[in-house]
Amino acid sequence: MSKLFSQTLKKLRTGKGLSQNDLAQQMYVTRSTIARWENGSRLPDAVMISRLSRCLGVDTDTLLFAAAESDDSPNVIIVDDRKIILAGGIPVLEEVMPHATITGFSRPSEVIEYARFNRVSLAFLDIELGKSSGIALCRTLLEINPRTNVVFLTAYSDYAMDAWSTGASGFMLKPITPEGVKVQLKNLRYPFSLGGATT
Repeated sequence: MSKLFSQTLKKLRTGKGLSQNDLAQQMYVTRSTIARWENGSRLPDAVMISRLSRCLGVDTDTLLFAAAESDDSPNVIIVDDRKIILAGGIPVLEEVMPHATITGFSRPSEVIEYARFNRVSLAFLDIELGKSSGIALCRTLLEINPRTNVVFLTAYSDYAMDAWSTGASGFMLKPITPEGVKVQLKNLRYPFSLGGATT
């Protein structure tokens, strides 16, 4: 596990002149919880990160970034309203990113709910999602976590200009291939760890 979050937390805590016990009391957790966060054996969830940011007087994004970089199993999602695309795409993503947690979705509402409780490092989004729009979903995901990398998937290159205006990292024409995914990983706006190697 990367030590970025543990080092960041310890530096912020000591910079405030707080002991582990002091911070634990402010956080309403045990001192051993703080110790585990600082030795890298555990990561706090989103609620605890928000509480840490208030206790330490630091922007939440600073801690979220450190936590995301410390996660040995980054969350990668693929969203398409056609289940055959999900069935074909998920094995390709697992092949290229064997240490990532790959999750497929066909409904935008489920994606948003998932993103609110999980740090999404990379999202592959179909541009046409039935009555919904992948471009609108992209904007929502970036509101939840501005450091989410988004790669649009489509069978039509006509959407490219609209897709780029969202702040996405990339654009792929279907079908998904290992080579195509590897190219996208090299061009991410916010690179992340893939089992010890940084993309």
